Formats: sequence, C-alpha cells, structure tokens
Amino acid sequence: MAQSLGEDAEIVPFAEELLRERACVDFDALQDLVEFAYARSLEAEPASNPFQPVESPSSAATASIASTPPPAPQQVRFELPESMPDLSELNSISDETTAAEYMRQILAALQELGSSDLHLCAGARPFVRHNGALRYLDEAPLATDASKVLNSALLNSAQREEFESTHDLDFALTLGLRRRYRVNLMQHKEGMAGTYRLVPSKIPRLKDLGFEDLDPIRQLLTYPNGLILVAGPICSGKSVTLAAMIDDINCTREEHLIAVEEPIEIVQSSKSCQITQREVGVHTHSFAGALKSALRQDPDIIVIGELRDLETIEMAITASETGHLVIGTLHTSDAANTLNRVLDVFPASQQTHIRVMLSHALRGIICQRLVPSTDGHMALAYELLLNNTAVRTLIHENKPEGLVNVMETGSAEGMRLMDKSILSLWESDRISDEVALKNLKSEMKRAQLRELIMLQKPTYQTT
Repeated sequence: MAQSLGEDAEIVPFAEELLRERACVDFDALQDLVEFAYARSLEAEPASNPFQPVESPSSAATASIASTPPPAPQQVRFELPESMPDLSELNSISDETTAAEYMRQILAALQELGSSDLHLCAGARPFVRHNGALRYLDEAPLATDASKVLNSALLNSAQREEFESTHDLDFALTLGLRRRYRVNLMQHKEGMAGTYRLVPSKIPRLKDLGFEDLDPIRQLLTYPNGLILVAGPICSGKSVTLAAMIDDINCTREEHLIAVEEPIEIVQSSKSCQITQREVGVHTHSFAGALKSALRQDPDIIVIGELRDLETIEMAITASETGHLVIGTLHTSDAANTLNRVLDVFPASQQTHIRVMLSHALRGIICQRLVPSTDGHMALAYELLLNNTAVRTLIHENKPEGLVNVMETGSAEGMRLMDKSILSLWESDRISDEVALKNLKSEMKRAQLRELIMLQKPTYQTT
C-alpha cells in the first residue's frame, strides 16, 4: 500500500486507501492508529515507519486492523409496556367480542409504547415499527383465522362489505378522544393483513417538527394564491407537516380552508379560519371530484392529501392560478423529482403548456425524510425550494437538473438542499456518522464527510 502511494504519503490519504481497498475492516482501530502515528511524528521524526508498533496500548490497534470484524449495530432499546396483553394467546381467539377487546388493548399499548405502526399479518409474527426499526411482539406467526378475526373485529358493517368486495380498505379508526389510527387492510396469499398507524393525539406545531428555519416556510403560508408541494417517501412525516401547516394558517389567517384527505387523520377545529375536512370514500368519491366541488364552495385555501393523478394535478395547478392557495403532497424524494413527477403525468402534447403554468403557479416545494437520530428517535431532514426568477426559468425550459445549483446559491433566500440538512444534523450530533453517510446524495459530500470523520477525534497540539 505504501509503495503505491509513495514514500511521502500523508497519513489521512493512507488511511482512506486502506478503507477503499478493504485492507482494513475496523474503522475505530484505524482512527486510533492514525492518531498514534500522528502523535509520534510530532514528538520526533520517526526513524522508520510511524505505524511500527511500540510498547504502547495503541499497538493493539495495529494487530487488529485487518482481523477485527466491524462492531455490531447498536440495537434500539425496546421494552413492552405492562398494559400490553398476552400476545401468545392471539392464535386461540375465535370470537369477535374477545378479538375487539384484544385490539383495543394492543392499540392502547401501542400508543403508550410510542411506536408508529402495528402490523398484524397472517403467516407473520406480530410486529411494530419503533423509531424506524421493526420490533417483534411475539415469536409465533399469526394464524390465518386469528388474523381475520382480529383485523375484522373493529369494522362496521359497511367497512366489512367493502373489504369483502375489494380486499382493500383504508379508514380512520377512533377509539377515544385522543386515540386515532389510520388503518389499511388487505388480502394476501396467507390471509388478511392489517397496518395500524398511530395518529398524533394533538395537532403538531411547525416549530416542534425540526425545521431549522421557519421563516421561509411561514412566508409560503402567507401567499393568497399559488401551489405549495410537500413531498417525501412513505413514512417521512408528510401528513404531520401538512397538519401543522393547516394549524399555522388556522391561527394566523381568516380564510375558508377545505381539506380533502384519505382518510382524515388529524382532526382540525376552526379557529381564525373556517375549516372543512372531507374524507375520500366517505364524503366524496375521489380527490379530483372533491377538488371540483371545492371550487364551488368559495374556498380561499385548498389542501389535497395526495396529488395522485392527471386530473387532480391539473385542477390543482389551475386552482392555484385562479386565486386559491393550494397545498398538496407527493411521494417523491427531492425537488427535481417532484417537478418531474408533476410534469410526467401529462401527455407530451400538453407538457409545454403545463410547464408555463407551473412555473408561475409554484410557490415552493418542501421535501422531507425522517432519519434515525442518536437519541433513539427520528430526526427531520428536509429540502426547501422557493420559486424565483431562476427557478421559473428552469421549469419553463425543462431543465430540472439545474435546480441544485440554484438552491445552493439561493441559501440566503431560505432555500436548502437535503445534503445541507443532513450535514447540519451530523454537525450537531443529532445523527451518527453512518446515518449521515447513508443519506447524503452527493458523492463529493460523502467524500468530504469521510475525511472529516477521520479527523473529528481530538487532535494533538504542538507546544
């Protein structure tokens, strides 16, 4: 290795080459070894290889550098609350009365536990998603009959009929004043499966979600018209952010706001605004139909739970151009992909016209994701695009690849790249080295971070 890098190789490039060539598998040992060699070079110029072991505790690092396996990932602390019922009895449940009581107890325990999702799936062990990780509640797979009776126990007759007809069902489940869940039921090859997502018991506030700079986001919410997009993958907190934005508007403006969701998760009460919430499947047949109806209800602000098809997206853009502030969500990963997703649903013959409309209607895009934090919870990382002359030109000319440069130079206006958010979380010790490296998009940023990680331990000072 030393021969390939030359006799005058620096310590850090030498260490990076060891990692790159997989000659070293113990990252911590390598860091210790680099510091040891650096300390020896400051004391006096070594007569030979500074990595040569001496009678020092650090010499143990040399022996382990190519043989020590990487440390096992730290397990998320997970203990079931005392209120959790005996799950070993689930497969013996056959009547719906008992099943309904078990479901209420399990869901109450889920809320006490602080997990986000409960999964009861035929042929699989019952499990929850706890701080982003899967944790099993019992070792025995759930029997087909038990899964059916448990997942059906809290359904009303209309919901049962719909599930039997379609084998798919989405609905909001209310079991008390502060106990709401978003439920999805489906049929698969082993039987019935249910996913129960815990809905926050109180309306979240923007300042509590983890956005570092709220001023540009709150500025977006003051516009009388235009289109605001909230994007992110599944389980990225979009619904919570949307609810917090509605509440912020509800406290600061006097408007008529109509929200269309599937299903209604966080119930909003009217404050300064008049809030109307509609649920697809219960109060309306589709997002597009609800949006068309909303335009006849004298709204100032329209919130759309998901922009999922051409008709809904086209009507949302049109509504934002005709005097309404429209806020909608999309399942995309960054600002450029969000714009591509909006445009790609339209036929090629319409895209030029839609690009012109979107370039003027768009106010901003918030893309977010949740990443594991060092305290065992989840941290918010986000990207913010604000529409200005440069962004408008890129949309009009169909050059989304130029958005990264515009967002980097637009930081003074409040724009923010996802990579900057990830690095900010890392610098504040909110996320680990591994999580930061995994979530950075830019290869150059990853290389820079690796170098910083190599040097982040205390350095030796000369006297």
